Amino acid sequence: MKVMSSWHVGVAAEAFAAAMFARFGYDVSVQYGANQPEYDLIAVSGDDILKISVKGSQDGSWGLTQSLKKGRTYHEAVQEWLHRHHKKTIFCLVQFKGTAASDMPRMYLASPEEIAEVMCNEAGGRGDTILYEHHEWGASAAAYGTVDQIPKEWLFTEGRAKEMFEKYGR
Repeated sequence: MKVMSSWHVGVAAEAFAAAMFARFGYDVSVQYGANQPEYDLIAVSGDDILKISVKGSQDGSWGLTQSLKKGRTYHEAVQEWLHRHHKKTIFCLVQFKGTAASDMPRMYLASPEEIAEVMCNEAGGRGDTILYEHHEWGASAAAYGTVDQIPKEWLFTEGRAKEMFEKYGR
């Protein structure tokens, strides 16, 4: 697949996320424009509302806390990132790496708390600024021999969307 610009990755990721929620019967409202606060789209089911921050990637990872790392440990940066998110906000992670243009990207749903827990456990517990879809630490890394990956339970399915509404949308 041709490498997309970061702008195209973002637009495509938001479109796929909105389409998946709509496909499962949720009403979707998309914010347009650069640098939207906190979330990119809203999904609604009756009186339940989820704010959804969409993060697209084409390299197998999502950099989430790099801007918060200066003067902080990895864990502190993750906790600061977590503190900045509203309780009704969830993340839709969209991964284009290794997908043909005619294929759906891999998509995941997670709360900020779930993401923070995984990020703090990465690199053998040291933590990291990057959330990896699947990463095997090489021989030169302090976390050599460990594998970091997104939990299978995060896969964007109809059941996972329903679970997110039940936990965070009310």
